[in-house]
Amino acid sequence: MASHWLQARQTKYVGYVTVYILVVLAALAVGNILADRYNKTYDATSNKRYSLSEQTIKIVKGVPQDATITYFNQSTRFSEGKDLLDEYANLSPRVRVQYVDPDKNPEEAREAGIREPGTAVVQIGAKKQVAKSMTEEGITGAFIRDLKGDVKTVCFVSGSGEHRIDDSEREGLSQFKDLLTKDNYESKAVDLLQKAEVPSDCTTLVVAGPTRDYEQPEVDAIKKYVEGGGRALIMMDPPLKLGHSDIADNDGLTALLQSWGVTLNKNLILDLNPLGQIVGLGPSVALVTTYSFQPIVSDLKGTATGFPLSRSMEIKSTDKSSVEKLFDSSSSSVATNNLSSGSVNVNDPKNQKGPLTLAAAGTYNTGKANSQGRFVVVGSSTWAANGFIRFNGNNDLALNTINWLASDEDLISIRPKPPEDRRITMTRGQLNFVRVTSQFLLPLIVVVAGVLVWFKRR
Repeated sequence: MASHWLQARQTKYVGYVTVYILVVLAALAVGNILADRYNKTYDATSNKRYSLSEQTIKIVKGVPQDATITYFNQSTRFSEGKDLLDEYANLSPRVRVQYVDPDKNPEEAREAGIREPGTAVVQIGAKKQVAKSMTEEGITGAFIRDLKGDVKTVCFVSGSGEHRIDDSEREGLSQFKDLLTKDNYESKAVDLLQKAEVPSDCTTLVVAGPTRDYEQPEVDAIKKYVEGGGRALIMMDPPLKLGHSDIADNDGLTALLQSWGVTLNKNLILDLNPLGQIVGLGPSVALVTTYSFQPIVSDLKGTATGFPLSRSMEIKSTDKSSVEKLFDSSSSSVATNNLSSGSVNVNDPKNQKGPLTLAAAGTYNTGKANSQGRFVVVGSSTWAANGFIRFNGNNDLALNTINWLASDEDLISIRPKPPEDRRITMTRGQLNFVRVTSQFLLPLIVVVAGVLVWFKRR
């Protein structure tokens, strides 16, 4: 009887174990099938360093036909690009990745123009582009060049103290130029004083903070360009009168903007928002965190932008133009009309209280079909210069503005962010405290606790 009961109990235990093993095996099989079909990851980094950007997702998912990314490298090094390329393939069923060893297939590598291993080629239809680097920027840039074809030209007005695209110092625009190159734009300088006409190959004209007055022929050239269907970004600083760095009023250009519905005020915005002080900005930098729903800024929700030495503006639509606000300064900002003193009383009752409009976008009705003029006016220019364009969302704003002006709305988005520097900077005293705590204090606490437990048990 006992033997029969024992056998029955053993049989039951064997049955339990068998069921458990089958359940575990089934779970593993289902997990492997799902992992093979669906590649899902979670990026816990603060700036989503290991996730593709909104721009890449937008472009790749919108590819109108089959695309192939061919990665050329030695077979033993295919893994160097696999993780990144798999992310592209997972975005769209139209994107396929193939791997080629140039040592085993030299003809194919030679045909693609591959000189160095570790290179990717993006092909969409009959168009092929070599990625400039094995990074998201490089591969997405190849997608953009395939899709856009002809390179568009952004012309920067020079000759009146504007920021220059060949200047790599803090006040230059060399980084802005580099960003435009990645979005498949060429940049060049034009002097409207030598020839008062915007070149025909200019897709967009940029007026980047002139410090001297424009002559009337220059103003007339800009007027003719935009009102004839051209596109222009005009950044105008407040006319500060500080002796060594005077900025001209530029009445001719401001009068033109007023005729389009944008009236620039002769003031300087001071931002007293404590958030700006937390991120290391002084009151002369207007911090913006809220935006309108215009396409240029609609994707910037939750992103901060900063505008050093900015002025406010008033906007209204006219019979020929339609103008809308892009963003305001914060409610804790004020505008002073005192432009000739280095020290300003923020509590002056004459100051105008914020929020104040900092930027606007408008369209001009040319009367011709498919020939709409577009313009964007910003009351600051330093925000796009080398010393500030990398601040938070400034680079996205700059590129989104050019995209909208050039009718490349499909490129408007948030770009890949560079890796953050997460190093901790400590004083010598703080460093000594950490060293003493980790090397001596914590081990001593553990030893004392151990001795107390041993003594208590004794």
